[in-house]
Amino acid sequence: MKAETYEYLSDWARENIAKGKAEGQAEAILTVLSARGIEVSEDLSEKIRKCNDLDRLAAWLRAAATVDSSDALLDDMS
Repeated sequence: MKAETYEYLSDWARENIAKGKAEGQAEAILTVLSARGIEVSEDLSEKIRKCNDLDRLAAWLRAAATVDSSDALLDDMS
């Protein structure tokens, strides 16, 4: 059974899968910024971790690979 084609039957399962994906994306963003030597304030880190919009998180992850500072990522967050 392929995970990407399996349809979860309960709302609980769908919500928790989405939450897990968002948490993973948020951690990936912070990991990329850290690996690039870019410091992230606690405030920005919290904003990233609280976001549940997978499209926005994906955009921030792409931006994290190229921004010069966490301020630049924050500008992209508006």
